[in-house]
Amino acid sequence: MLLFLSTVTQTAARSLKAHPRRVVAAIGALLLGTGVTAFGIAPLAPDAAELPVRQVLQAVQLDDAPYTRWADLPQSAPDALVLYRHGHTRRDDTAGSLLQRLGVNDPQATAFLRTSPQTRGLLAGRAGKLVTAETDGRQGLLKLTFKWATGEQSQNFNKLVIERNAAGFKVIASVGALTAATRMGSGTIYTSLFAATDAANLPDPVANQLAEIFSADIDFRRDLRRGDRFSVIYESLEADGEPMRVGRIVSAEFVNDGNALRSLWFQEPGLKGGYYSFDGQSKRRSYLASPLAFSRVSSGYGMRFHPVSGGIKPHLGVDFAAPTGTPVRVVGDGVVEFAGWQRGYGNVVTVNHRNGHSTVYAHLSRIHVRKGERVEQSALIGAVGSTGVSTGPHLHFEFRDNGVHKDPLTLAKQGEAVPVSASARAAFNAVAQRMAVELTAAAQYTTASAE
Repeated sequence: MLLFLSTVTQTAARSLKAHPRRVVAAIGALLLGTGVTAFGIAPLAPDAAELPVRQVLQAVQLDDAPYTRWADLPQSAPDALVLYRHGHTRRDDTAGSLLQRLGVNDPQATAFLRTSPQTRGLLAGRAGKLVTAETDGRQGLLKLTFKWATGEQSQNFNKLVIERNAAGFKVIASVGALTAATRMGSGTIYTSLFAATDAANLPDPVANQLAEIFSADIDFRRDLRRGDRFSVIYESLEADGEPMRVGRIVSAEFVNDGNALRSLWFQEPGLKGGYYSFDGQSKRRSYLASPLAFSRVSSGYGMRFHPVSGGIKPHLGVDFAAPTGTPVRVVGDGVVEFAGWQRGYGNVVTVNHRNGHSTVYAHLSRIHVRKGERVEQSALIGAVGSTGVSTGPHLHFEFRDNGVHKDPLTLAKQGEAVPVSASARAAFNAVAQRMAVELTAAAQYTTASAE
């Protein structure tokens, strides 16, 4: 028996020396296969714990094995490893920091990425580009792929591939079409909506859309309860199967203090689409809940300590903290009454709406509209800034009713719901039935908490 084991051991050592990668790959495949089998198939043989155990020890000499690290493997090995790593570009990335984060140790690739006219501007543009690196066993770059959407509302994406060849590197640029896929998620509120969506690995735009859809029914600053739950079905716009940006929420359920609210997206033929409750009542209101697509309230309406002049003074609006340049949208249909500079407000836009209502957007870094221009709900009218009397980038937002200031956070409750027309009722009911099934699946698919 010992002679047999010795022969097997010597053969294994020679095989490891001659074909190190193949042996490692075979062992990995064996372990992976047995691991999957262990989880997927019930045991048919006797319980191993009840079988007799006999231990056999045999010393194995591997001192003559020439390769102890991946870096020692021969470059010319025909079965060279290919390693894949994924990530996103960051605002402060350089060619070196990006490649290092992706596990690439290749000075030639770093120099090419830094100096090539076709790649120099890649890291200078907007952050968040999807990037995939393929490397060999020595961490040398084989291929680097960048993907990014061509615009906020665009249905296309840019793709740039840097690939090693015999002469060095070549660059291939192309444009592809984004494809829509449906994704789902659910979560439980423990501290805030945004904390719960983070814990559920849902993108930030999903949290913002949830707040807007249910803003007429729930005050997300005051009405949330620990243990509230939500489920959501949403569109993911993807490039070659990889998510690039979030589309609209297709359907959602929010259980607030035991009260279940459901909503779905529906578009009647020839009309503008919108959100409806499952009984066919429109969720669209005269005003959006917020002039920013994604933000947090940094200072509410009412009395406060003034951060510049000091003292307790009334704050006649709401401040939304956001980076400079964040798009600002008008919360309802109206006509621009004023667009320009106004003392402490800095760059400011005032919009008149129906019923004597008006809204004010202050401290803007840029203004995109002019006096007298008619604007529709959600139209971009400017960008967040810190002009005028301001301690940092934010949007100061006011709501006035016939000249009297009101709490802007009550805006979303303005207006009456409009039901689905009788002619579209059958089609709506069919969509509602399907969405009810999918929301039930979403609730069971994943349960997340944000403690």
